[in-house]
Amino acid sequence: MSGLFSLDGRKALVTGANTGIGQAIAVSLAGQGAEVVCAGRRTCDETVAMIEAAGGTASSLILDFADPLAARDTFTGAGYSILVNNAGIIRRADSVDYSEEDWDAVIDTNLKALFFTCKAFGKALIGTGRPGAIVNIASLLSFQGGIRVPAYTASKHGVAGVTKILANEWAPHRITVNAIAPGYIATNNTEALRDDPERSKAILERIPAGRWGEPSDIGGTAAFLASPAATYVTGAVINVDGGWLAR
Repeated sequence: MSGLFSLDGRKALVTGANTGIGQAIAVSLAGQGAEVVCAGRRTCDETVAMIEAAGGTASSLILDFADPLAARDTFTGAGYSILVNNAGIIRRADSVDYSEEDWDAVIDTNLKALFFTCKAFGKALIGTGRPGAIVNIASLLSFQGGIRVPAYTASKHGVAGVTKILANEWAPHRITVNAIAPGYIATNNTEALRDDPERSKAILERIPAGRWGEPSDIGGTAAFLASPAATYVTGAVINVDGGWLAR
């Protein structure tokens, strides 16, 4: 008998799956039995090898979301029922110095590509009457402002909004749409912060859990949201942050 959290027989696309949070999500989905297609602008061979070494099934797909419509032909007839939108970029500068080029690059990758990937996925499922699950990766900056990342903050606020509108529209089609807002996770993106003793200390003092998150913390949450256990969870933005937003 399949368990409530089993993903046996399901096929998932995870974007930005070559490292960090995306890699952990791909491994977690595969660990629950899903066939996982690991997408990125660079090869995801390392992630595929990790999944196969654990006895799972995975493959790699090149998708560069600098083109927001990169996934438009990915889903029709391909058997997907899970989509995780993790791919994203960040550009830092004071708002008074922020360039239009950086703004457009971040918004195109983090928000426009996410919406049109969801659209292609949803259209394919609705056309066949099959249920499915979308998990978008939002941010603490879906709730907060941050500093020196205006386009990133705007994009992640947008991810929360897109998640909710698609949940409203697609619930009748048995497609759940949720988002995860990671806190401070130990990945390459936070290495500079963790290597700065004063900044790291200040961050840890704010986190009730008293530790940096692990990518697997996000992977487990994504696997839950994609599973039969979460079929009545939709339109949620779940912060996985060790209590940061509760402080």
